[in-house]
Amino acid sequence: MTETIANFLVELFQGTIPKELIIFIISMFPIVELRGGMIAAKLLDVELLKAFVICYIGNIIPIPFILLFIRKIFQFLKRFSFTRKIVEKLESSSLRKSEKVKKGSKWGLLTFVAIPLPGTGGWTGALIAALLDMRIKVSFPVIALGVLVANIIMSIFSYGFLGVLGL
Repeated sequence: MTETIANFLVELFQGTIPKELIIFIISMFPIVELRGGMIAAKLLDVELLKAFVICYIGNIIPIPFILLFIRKIFQFLKRFSFTRKIVEKLESSSLRKSEKVKKGSKWGLLTFVAIPLPGTGGWTGALIAALLDMRIKVSFPVIALGVLVANIIMSIFSYGFLGVLGL
């Protein structure tokens, strides 16, 4: 699914904006995050190190805002019938996934964010941390490290092991 979304966004934006901006924007999107950004970077022939940095920054930028404001945003959105069900579904989905995080606390959150599978990543990790009332001083560095590990893994998948080694 991530690859399909990344392909679609590359085709949509290619030729209209710089390829670096394309992978930056893709890396900021929930669901695809840097997984999609690294796939798009390879499709667009962006050099690995440049792609690595751009995708990491793109994925990290929304995290503090999610940690700080998502609960207030959800509280506000629950006041409207047309958004209440969506918010409740997001909360329940995140809380189901939080069981893995609760068991290991910081290590659980790190592992959850670092493994680049559908439904994991910085956005969901930040949402879980916020819903579990984890302090931002604890959760942000853990999520940032998890995103870094996910970026290393996605670099290997997208560029190949020899490409990561520069061979």
